[in-house]
Amino acid sequence: MNAKQPFVVGVTGGIGSGKTTVIKAFEALGVPSYIADNRAKELMNEDETLVQDIKKHFGDEAYQNGILNPAYLAKIVFNSKESLEKLNSLVHPAVRRDFKSWLNKQTSKFVVYESALIFEHGQESNFDYIILVTAPVEQRIERVVKRNNASKEEVLKRIHNQMPDEEKQKKSNYIIDNSNETNIKEDIIYIYNKLSNKK
Repeated sequence: MNAKQPFVVGVTGGIGSGKTTVIKAFEALGVPSYIADNRAKELMNEDETLVQDIKKHFGDEAYQNGILNPAYLAKIVFNSKESLEKLNSLVHPAVRRDFKSWLNKQTSKFVVYESALIFEHGQESNFDYIILVTAPVEQRIERVVKRNNASKEEVLKRIHNQMPDEEKQKKSNYIIDNSNETNIKEDIIYIYNKLSNKK
């Protein structure tokens, strides 16, 4: 068993850049992954303290039959920056606690942590290394329209709400161009070998 805690590699990128593809490739190489957005949704139903805090700030209607009512919550937070910030201030500490407990159980050399908004939320200091996944805007729009049944306008709005890739590149240790599947495999194996050899 590895007594030393694994180091943490953040995987980030704008909507539709293909972070999930990158995470799956690392998983196939045996690297444990933590998907922050998925865990946040689970914790909003499972973490008693978080559930109580959400009800307290957003009303009992935030839950229906004991299960989170995402449509009700989305209507509030997407129309008010203050409400979104409030929700984030409740959810982020719960995710951090959950991740810490998960990390303590890992025995690999490193783990990957996927979150779209590492830089937007000023979380870069929580990671030992950061991988930025990029792809051309047109390709990203096409992927999200197909995946989420969203309109091009909705996707563009979300892209404009995120930090531009040019800024993120300056802050990242590794960049994966996800416009082409052959390149991405080579990039991931290169990064995997680099990280595996870190002291």
